Amino acid sequence: MSRRQGGRIVQYEEDRETESMLSRRQALTLLAGGAPALKLARAAGELPAITSGPFNGTRQSLREWQVPAWYRDAKFGIWAHWGPQSAPEYGDWYARNMYVQGHRQYEYHVKTYGHPSKFGFKDVIPTWKAARFDADHLLQLYKKAGAKYFCSMAVHHDGFDLWKSAHQPRWNSVATGPKRDIVGEFKKAAAKQGLRFAVSEHLAPSYHWFSTSHTSDKTGPLAGVPYDGADPAYADLYHELPKDYPYGQRINDRQAPDPWKLHYFKRIKDLVDNYQPDLLYTDGDIFFEEYGLGLVANLYNTSAKRHGGHCEAVYTSKLPSDCETGTCVLDWERGVAAGIPANPWQTDTCVGDWHYNKEAKYKTPKRVIDLLVDIVSRNGNLMLNFPLPNSGELDGQELKILDEITRWMAVNSEGIYSTRPWKIFGEGPVASAPQTGGRGPRFNEGGRRDLTAEEVRFTTRGANLYAFVMGWPEKQAVIKSLSTKSDTAPFKVGNVELLGFRGKVQWTQDENGLTVQMPQQKPSDHAIALRVRGA
Repeated sequence: MSRRQGGRIVQYEEDRETESMLSRRQALTLLAGGAPALKLARAAGELPAITSGPFNGTRQSLREWQVPAWYRDAKFGIWAHWGPQSAPEYGDWYARNMYVQGHRQYEYHVKTYGHPSKFGFKDVIPTWKAARFDADHLLQLYKKAGAKYFCSMAVHHDGFDLWKSAHQPRWNSVATGPKRDIVGEFKKAAAKQGLRFAVSEHLAPSYHWFSTSHTSDKTGPLAGVPYDGADPAYADLYHELPKDYPYGQRINDRQAPDPWKLHYFKRIKDLVDNYQPDLLYTDGDIFFEEYGLGLVANLYNTSAKRHGGHCEAVYTSKLPSDCETGTCVLDWERGVAAGIPANPWQTDTCVGDWHYNKEAKYKTPKRVIDLLVDIVSRNGNLMLNFPLPNSGELDGQELKILDEITRWMAVNSEGIYSTRPWKIFGEGPVASAPQTGGRGPRFNEGGRRDLTAEEVRFTTRGANLYAFVMGWPEKQAVIKSLSTKSDTAPFKVGNVELLGFRGKVQWTQDENGLTVQMPQQKPSDHAIALRVRGA
């Protein structure tokens, strides 16, 4: 996942963001060099054929794809962003930053394990034991909390596969570390709970992302001594970089050698072919043009083959132009889109850090629920990461957050699942204020504050309009958008109910809005939901 941390990391991530915002024409120009190599790979029989079906690996073909109904109805998914970088329990991007002298993770690594020229990430991997990992137990908790789909990380930028990988035979979770098929165990557990199954892959940027492992200290007694990534014996993990590799310069991770693009294609195709996910999350956009398009088509055709010719699978991209017409679902990392986008979209975010961090400050349950309701009111889905520690068992704080989500969803979920946006997503000071912070919708959640009873968010299902009041009103809730004189969304109210309250609530509708008297006992913590029917 993305991080904005000091020095070279900032440059790397800024370059990723700059490239992701390129126009389609610019992107195709940059990537055009790979097309001849792709044709040669096909001619030589090196590129495996994609599963046959309604889609081929072209943008024109993929524009015919449509978002499946299950995904539009699901609204809420939970993610396990977990792997060997979770072993130190010291935050995201550990495998890269442990090779950046002066970085807090470098300092922690030297203090805890030793110098990275002697004890590198390859040596961290066996310390990831997953000693208390129980996929069935976790998925039971997640289903109870209201998740409709579950996502297992399959491979991060560290290049370590969490399945019995045909193209990464030495560095995968069956061969070393926990010596278990993590993706496979999660898939079986999801099936038992009736949840749709997703996988995330973050592999394409690895070629450049892991280049820090080939460098050395700039100062100190070991200055100039290469880190272990420079050892060719471990090139299958750290990559084989050319002698003239531009260390320290800004790198465009949409450009890489053709052998790496082919390897990336084979790795992710192996993942999809073996685990047949309902959703494939890619940390970025459709990488390497024809290679990436082939992977999307393979995912969709694999799904269509299982569902009588109808594609039930979803691919996510973080590049808006990828998803303008069909093709995929747009994902805003740690962000909330403005207004009500015409196409369904997704936020992926985390209760703490992406990889487990024992020093992390977690989101409050209210912040999570505020996000969920706000996102759903804007035609989006929330995929929420609960980072697992080395053991594979949720910590106490995470269990508390999950429990509060569970209790809230038990009362209010009918206003979440299978809903669609109303004419407006909401009202209140926050709803009417222009969005600020982050880079567009991406990363803008950092500037959000908890929503209060002044804020209302709307969803609809069938004849019902749901008005979520985002805090407990003192005596009454006033929904101004339901005024009898509303020009924005005229709506004549016939009945009002408060979800979770068995009695009748008193209400009036006039030119000031819909006013609902609150009972003495609130039916749930955090946001409350009014079920409103038209006359």
